[in-house]
Amino acid sequence: MIRSETSLQGPVILEPRIFRDERGYFLETWNRSRSEAAGIPSDFVQDNLSYSEKGVLRGLHYQHPAAQGKLVMVLQGEVYDVAVDIRVGSPTFGRWMGVTLSSTDLRQLYVPPGFAHGFVVTSEFAVFMYKCTDFYRPEDEGSVAWDDPALAIPWPVASPILAAKDREAPRLQAISADRLPVWEAEAKPSKAGEA
Repeated sequence: MIRSETSLQGPVILEPRIFRDERGYFLETWNRSRSEAAGIPSDFVQDNLSYSEKGVLRGLHYQHPAAQGKLVMVLQGEVYDVAVDIRVGSPTFGRWMGVTLSSTDLRQLYVPPGFAHGFVVTSEFAVFMYKCTDFYRPEDEGSVAWDDPALAIPWPVASPILAAKDREAPRLQAISADRLPVWEAEAKPSKAGEA
């Protein structure tokens, strides 16, 4: 597996080793020891699968306080996948990264807790799978407007098909800070002799 950093600290792209021959292909979609070696949590508790037609946009979703990390991949088709840093106090708050995921290359994206996540289907349909580090809790669910002008995400679909909750989602700046996760800076090791 090849691990690639993204423009934001936290989300990473994983490229699995694919064994192809005349019969088709084989790959591991997840392996605890390889996941841990790549710095990805191994405590996934729930797997989800969605099917969507071309032009469907799902997102931008998050949970707080029961935040979910997500390891996502496309089993059939292609999507443009986006992660937005919504951690209050983060040096990259409001910044986003996007990547095309497809069943051709079978790349995965790890979206850590504290990020809003969404994707739009760019093929005729897509089967999208993701592993979650916490259970779905409707009372903790939140959404950020997919078309928030402050984010300026260049979605590759002009008029996406949206669920009602995604059409009505607020802009990031309109969400109360207590409804968003808080950035926790990595603790710096203390020097010898410091209290």
